[in-house]
This record gives sequence, structure tokens and C-alpha cells, in this order.
Amino acid sequence: MQLTEILPLSRIRVPIDAGDKTEVITQLVDLLAETGGITDRNAALEAVLKRESERTTGIGYGLAIPHGKSNVCKSLVMAAGKPAEPIDFQSIDGRPVTFVVLLISPPDQTGQHIQALAKISRLMNFEDFRSAVGAASTPEALYDAIRQHEAP
Repeated sequence: MQLTEILPLSRIRVPIDAGDKTEVITQLVDLLAETGGITDRNAALEAVLKRESERTTGIGYGLAIPHGKSNVCKSLVMAAGKPAEPIDFQSIDGRPVTFVVLLISPPDQTGQHIQALAKISRLMNFEDFRSAVGAASTPEALYDAIRQHEAP
């Protein structure tokens, strides 16, 4: 699985002007709705916020991966972005979030969902990837950082 096959440039927002994690999530859900990735914006937002309320998706290294399961899409959809200012996601390492990847998939399609979560998490283990994401100031630069670092 290549993340850039699931994450088109049109679903990347840099910067995201938001004051908290709910605003960040809402903007990324709206981006999916605007680009035809989901059929019901409100149901998608509800699913992601419900999951976020159960346990933080701020996993460390400045990364959050809010996600949810909903019948608003036929297969896994993804959006990503960088908040203009670091956002408190109650991350497990206590650090604010500077990179957010949103995933939504149908309830009966767990495999791709888990693969995408794992791949994003693995990429963040590499300092050169974190540096490239940190330096990205446009959607194109963020997309290129992901594309270059996920190459086999």
C-alpha cells in the first residue's frame, strides 16, 4: 500500500487554521466532503469525534491520526494537513501536534485501515521524514515528503 495512492494532493491542507483538535478534525472531514471522498459529512465527523473521545489519536512525534469507521465511503479515504500552530491533542507523549492524518473507512474494511495507520506511524519513526514534514509549507511539499519517504 502506498499512502499517496489513497491521499491525493487535493486532500492535503497546509496550513490548517484551527484553534483546537475538533476544529482540525472538522476541517479535514470538510476537505474529504468537498473532494467527493465521503457522502455524509456529518456522519463522518460524528464517527471520528466519537473515536477521538474514547482515546486520543495523538500518538507522539507531533503526529495525530484521527480516524473512524462509517458507511460514508466505499473504501478507505484519507486527508492530511499541518495546523498553522501546534495543537493540543492530549498526545501520549504530551507534545502538541503539528501533523494530522485523518482516515475514514467502511466498518467492514479493517485491513487497509490498519495498514495505513501502521505505515504512517512507521514513517514518523524516521527523523528525516519528520524533518521533511516539519519543513513542508505547502500541500505540494507535504505530499512530496510523504511520496519520497514511503518509496520502497
